[in-house]
Amino acid sequence: MSAFGRRSGVSNGAAPTRPAFGVAKPMQGSGPAQPGDASGGDQFPPIPQIMPEIGGDVIIPDSTLDAMQRLAERQASSGEAGQSKMEGFETSIHKIKEQVLPRLLERVDPEAAATLNKDELAEEFRPIIGEVLAELKLTLNRREQFALEKVLVDELLGLGPLEELLSDPTISDIMVNGPDQTYIEQKGKLTLANIQFRDEEHLFQIAQRICNSVGRRVDQTTPLADARLKDGSRVNVIVPPLSLRGTAISIRKFSAKPITIDMMAGFGSMSPKMATALKIAGACRFNIVISGGTGSGKTTMLNALSKMIDPGERVITIEDAAELRLQQPHWLPLETRPPNLEGQGEITIRDLVKNSLRMRPDRVILGEIRGSECFDLLAAMNTGHDGSMCTLHSNSPRECLGRMENMVMMGDIKMPKEAISRQIADSVDLIVQVKRLRDGSRRVTNITEVIGMEGPVIVTQELFKFEYLDETADGKIIGEYRAMGLRPYTLEKARQYGFDQAYLEACL
Repeated sequence: MSAFGRRSGVSNGAAPTRPAFGVAKPMQGSGPAQPGDASGGDQFPPIPQIMPEIGGDVIIPDSTLDAMQRLAERQASSGEAGQSKMEGFETSIHKIKEQVLPRLLERVDPEAAATLNKDELAEEFRPIIGEVLAELKLTLNRREQFALEKVLVDELLGLGPLEELLSDPTISDIMVNGPDQTYIEQKGKLTLANIQFRDEEHLFQIAQRICNSVGRRVDQTTPLADARLKDGSRVNVIVPPLSLRGTAISIRKFSAKPITIDMMAGFGSMSPKMATALKIAGACRFNIVISGGTGSGKTTMLNALSKMIDPGERVITIEDAAELRLQQPHWLPLETRPPNLEGQGEITIRDLVKNSLRMRPDRVILGEIRGSECFDLLAAMNTGHDGSMCTLHSNSPRECLGRMENMVMMGDIKMPKEAISRQIADSVDLIVQVKRLRDGSRRVTNITEVIGMEGPVIVTQELFKFEYLDETADGKIIGEYRAMGLRPYTLEKARQYGFDQAYLEACL
């Protein structure tokens, strides 16, 4: 019986019945359809199966098999907990250090040791370490003695286990996730480091030593801190109760040798034409915004562009934690100050931008803009400080403009959105988009001009673009840098410095 009291296919009267809803009549093909024939005839050829069926023999393409296998491997490995482990020689030295260090501290005056550098301290330690080893009845060869001396000096004057990672030039990032887990980044890939800290107290002491060296503090009352090392590397520290796995230290290292635009072109981060255009943009005092994600190379690009600044220009840089290392003689770096324990005395980026305009700068460079200081930088770009630069986080040039509008509106400035957009369009000349691709390479993906306004919309023009083409078997991304062949809107600005012909040839 159906839901309406009628049997399917049975008529109550003489009139012919309508077919049940949802039952299709067979379509007429070239021949009568045979019972059980699922092929659909000539009119509807069978659809090839590309996914496995239960109990069926289905051929799956190699590409699909490879993808499914990689997904299974990813799922199986995602739950593995990484823990840093020391093995072999490092383990034996670590065990000896744990025995020697307490006895060594009994024989050393910490205040006197703090006045010596590492080499002098190693010379003073050598006979004392020999005495302690004799007491413990331990015999070491020359290699083990040198390694033990270095570990002990690093422990007392340096940053303990981190010193080994900091001295390795191939490491670009160090991420300490508590005393038992440390990751490093080499060539864009994250790997587990073979170092460990004694305990949480040991790691916390090292974090305090980093912050105290630059006049910052970190403890339970101020559990967040930004600092820097002597070589300029940027450090972020977060401690319990905010960090649930113990003290976390993130160190962004910088190359000891300054990276230039030509070097970046040699690495494949951009094409030679793009390098020429960026050199001219830096020399002709274009107002440049460098946009990109975390770790994409924004600061490196800003340092490279600073090489094109005229040595006679006065440059002022403003940052939360000073990490820019400009390659100019007349350069004054400024750094913000956090509030004290009473919550007073804070100096923000916006305060420094306002003050810098009274210091007779030729260019104002912001390490990174995050809030309402964006309006003050735009005002500087519009008041005789051409050639100013900044970095900000965004995924595309268009999103970069939207973020700048939002950051201006975050402040207490009461302006209509169209006026803010016009201020941005009048101030910014060029947006350089940098990106770290999934193979670890850092590339300049877009160079975009800001032309002006058309109604309420900021109009842009793309000069260069990186286009993805393919990927090698080992995961290396293959792409092509393309000049869009457009006449640059900023050509008149380049003509004032005599670079118009070279700029035009680079863009075409």
